[in-house]
Amino acid sequence: MKPHTSIGIIGAGIAGLACAKHLRAAGAEVCIFEKSRGVGGRIATRRTESGATFDHGAQYFTARDLVFDAQVKEWVAAGVAAKWQGRIVSLSRGIASELENQPERFVGVPTMNAIAKSLAAELNIRTSFTVQKIHRTENQWQIEDAAGERFGPFDLLISTAPPPQTVKLFGGSADQFGGPLEDVTMNACWAVMLQLREPLQTSYDAAFVNDSPLGWIARNSSKPGRPSAECWVLHATAAWSRVHLEEPAESIAGLLVDEFWRTANQAPQAYELASAHRWRFALPSEPLPQRYLFDPQLQLAACGDWCGGPRVEGAYLSGLALAKAIVAS
Repeated sequence: MKPHTSIGIIGAGIAGLACAKHLRAAGAEVCIFEKSRGVGGRIATRRTESGATFDHGAQYFTARDLVFDAQVKEWVAAGVAAKWQGRIVSLSRGIASELENQPERFVGVPTMNAIAKSLAAELNIRTSFTVQKIHRTENQWQIEDAAGERFGPFDLLISTAPPPQTVKLFGGSADQFGGPLEDVTMNACWAVMLQLREPLQTSYDAAFVNDSPLGWIARNSSKPGRPSAECWVLHATAAWSRVHLEEPAESIAGLLVDEFWRTANQAPQAYELASAHRWRFALPSEPLPQRYLFDPQLQLAACGDWCGGPRVEGAYLSGLALAKAIVAS
């Protein structure tokens, strides 16, 4: 990479932030464009008017890789992450059983997106910015927003958006990668945020659910640094979410709350809030084996949790690996 290389990154999720942080440290001029109001992508937190919070995207993260483990230790030392000590079980027809070989699970503090905000410190990020098109002009890249205004130029352009969105943005340029982008299938996930008026009497704080439209349930308030309000996050399975993908959020919330009572073997209780959120591109069904895609001739690249391994750790390592490849190019 040449000194002062100008790099545009689409998406301020964990992959984009990790990539940008390393590139900036190596001397690149980096600008991130994010369509949401904040950073983190699916490392997301919803806060209600009453002050209750829900980690309605990624629920926790683990650290199996030594490089990511070192990053997690930095977050913990900085107070933006902590170990989740909640009891997590397997749940089948209301019966809880212990999981074998439980890894250490960590969460952002006081919310999941605290780790994203930590990575984003000192980075140049434009939020509430939707990239509509990209343009190649004189061996450089420009991006165009919904109003038709262009930004750039950039010597190199990176997309960390989900594969279907990246394919649409890259157009014919995606063919330079040999078509692997189109090979990735992203599963959807309906999430429900449920705030109860009274504590739910269960022996566990979260569960991987079997034989149910729900695949995961978690007492958000059991995580460190959270408000005491009894808040639960319910995630539907990929199969159920796919079938009900286009249904109204209000009906999804009702269906999954009813399923929650059956799954947890609890009588229905009064609640303050039941709100559904659709993650259209939640997790890859089968990630690509490589950590990133990079064409040095076109100066076009892509990375994300669909490269080399899913979830928070996979996203971080994907962004870091791409940054290192760019610096070495």
